[in-house]
Amino acid sequence: MSTNSELAEILRGIADLLDLQGERFKPAAYRRAAQSIDSLPDDVRQMSARGELRTIPGVGDAIAEKIREYLRDGHIPYYERLSQEVPAGVRELMRLPGVGPKTARRFLTEFGIQGPAELAAAIDAGKLEGAAGFKERKIAQLKQAVAAGTPSGVRTPLKDAWQVAEDLVRALRANAPVEQIVVAGSLRRRRETVGDLDILVTSGSAEAVFNAFSALPGVVEIRLRGPTKETVIVRGGLQVDLRVVEPASFGAALQYFTGSKEHNVAIRTRARDLGLKINEYGVVRGEERVAGVTEEEVYGAIGLRYIPPEIRENLGEIELAEKGTLPALVEPHELHGDLHVHLSPDAGPEEVDRLRQEAVELGWSFLGFVTTHPPGTLAKSALDRIEHWRQVKASGPRVLLGQEASFGAAVGAATAEYTITNLTGVSRPPTGAPTSASRPLFAGHLGVATAASAATVEGLTTWIKWAGKAHIGLEVGPRGAGDGLDSAGVRQTITAGIPIHITAGVTGPADHLRDQLIALGLARRGWATADRTLNRTLPGAA
Repeated sequence: MSTNSELAEILRGIADLLDLQGERFKPAAYRRAAQSIDSLPDDVRQMSARGELRTIPGVGDAIAEKIREYLRDGHIPYYERLSQEVPAGVRELMRLPGVGPKTARRFLTEFGIQGPAELAAAIDAGKLEGAAGFKERKIAQLKQAVAAGTPSGVRTPLKDAWQVAEDLVRALRANAPVEQIVVAGSLRRRRETVGDLDILVTSGSAEAVFNAFSALPGVVEIRLRGPTKETVIVRGGLQVDLRVVEPASFGAALQYFTGSKEHNVAIRTRARDLGLKINEYGVVRGEERVAGVTEEEVYGAIGLRYIPPEIRENLGEIELAEKGTLPALVEPHELHGDLHVHLSPDAGPEEVDRLRQEAVELGWSFLGFVTTHPPGTLAKSALDRIEHWRQVKASGPRVLLGQEASFGAAVGAATAEYTITNLTGVSRPPTGAPTSASRPLFAGHLGVATAASAATVEGLTTWIKWAGKAHIGLEVGPRGAGDGLDSAGVRQTITAGIPIHITAGVTGPADHLRDQLIALGLARRGWATADRTLNRTLPGAA
């Protein structure tokens, strides 16, 4: 997990604990700061070193000091003190689905309930019946939540889990005798957060694979090792399950361990109705295995076209696959560039060259750097290098210079070839629409709007209506709802006929343009097709 994500998680924890204590205003302040930090295009350490913490929306003097404590000491004493003031059982209650800090406070203050076991006893004794807000259905949900237990760990943002998965796959290819290797599970479905990683491989020696895997530098604990499966914990706390499967079963195992649970239940039901059985080893009829080598075989055996992993949620994809009318989701080769590439203020010409070279390797047709107005711009050396590539008629992507402006701001850069609207801090959709002369291509940073944002279906609907009236698109980036649309927001936007822009959101040397693939996964999860993206043609091209 990145520094930004870890810090944001702690600030949300502080907000929850303050909610539990009955604080009225502080929790909202900490949550706003957490959301802003999670959405930062820059590393919070770099911003602290430049003295820019107070420029982060929602970060005042008190929170800025706590951020500095965390960056200096690795912990925040205020958070630890709050945690010690709250019984451990109450903290467990807060993590139960459907509870949260405010409901946990009610349990504590009104019923004297200090943990899941006491909640279960109170439900069985009928103590919640008749209490305001606890109808029969709510009580049943609480009973189910207590029976299921608290989650085993915090889910990891997709962008951070992706990096861990990439590093593990690269290391396994280099150090273990693996043949096929794919990361399955929620990461392959491109869920916005990932609970754990599931890696499937084929190999002639499971023991050699496990020995190499457990010896990797990032592995901090071995939880389990069996004949075909090893479970480890990697640095940062993420659990990784590595399975070695037979080549004849690889497709079936990949389909099974990719999920989702709802999709797989529907698939197994369909197979049963056809006199077949599907499991992680294959598709069988009686004693005969009829499919399993590839996922295409598995779906074909039950009369379905191949279903992309991103949309396996039992939300209509099976019915469309049966009819042969699944949409053709946007593919990597159909994205010809990125129009929203940020550089840090201190970036020099070498950073421009590096990103342009990466765009060359990706086969892009264009690369759009953006400068901001207000409050700042790029370093002159970087701007000069961008201008150099704009003028050079060399093979490779055409380099563009765009402008990112707050809504309503005057156009500042006369040389900008296009404009992007930055919605950071905009509390609600503006009532006015841009003029035809200054109309931006799309709006970015929707996820850090302070109200009526993509956080709720109703809030997002208002933004989509505004985008439709303004005739501009909305953006999805590798952080999903942390900075733009999440996958559900993409689907709602696409359904409304609004185009999307898919961005890598690059800001510094540690990032790269390939992060656009993460954003692409979120877009595909939202059923985006190539004709709905703004990444296919240059601005102003027919």
